[in-house]
Amino acid sequence: MKTRFAAAAALPLAAALALAGCSGTSGSGSMPGMDHGSGPMATATTAAEASETDIMFVTMMIPHHEQAIEMSDTVLAKAGVDDRVTALAEQIKAAQGPEIETMKGWLSDWGVSMSGGMSGMDHGGMMSESDMQELADAEGGDAARLYLEQMIEHHEGAVDMAQDEIDDGQDSEVVDLARSIVDSQTAEIATMKDLLASL
Repeated sequence: MKTRFAAAAALPLAAALALAGCSGTSGSGSMPGMDHGSGPMATATTAAEASETDIMFVTMMIPHHEQAIEMSDTVLAKAGVDDRVTALAEQIKAAQGPEIETMKGWLSDWGVSMSGGMSGMDHGGMMSESDMQELADAEGGDAARLYLEQMIEHHEGAVDMAQDEIDDGQDSEVVDLARSIVDSQTAEIATMKDLLASL
């Protein structure tokens, strides 16, 4: 898993690191407007201090979280979905939205750009376009079951990615977020498996 994850991210990561390196060579104070948009949880770590693992994790987890929110919005817009499933979808949105903002703040602090193209990569349990269309087309109980099946796989991918960060990451705040993701999403996987068995 780790090898495939690393290989999938190698090219965009190289571009991100090149951008980070460029930002570090500019004179201090040359870009005074760059310290905006980072929330209270954002780290002060510079790009030079953030490891490749930290940057890879953040740049891949942002689109991963964004897709989870898209999946949740899709199921929340449907009628006839079990209330326990909609409650879980709301819970996932409430947790992952702020985490996205925190991670974007870190990238801003590090001078790293997402540079696009990350969300379409096959990493960490990401759903394909056809998977997303299948969820969009499903209704009622079928939609609830499909959402749970897809989100279990999605969460399992996130847990694997987060464990890689825990094992090899350098920035303490990024590692702390990874631990939180492992804890919360492992618990949600158990909940979803129970829900799936009861539908």
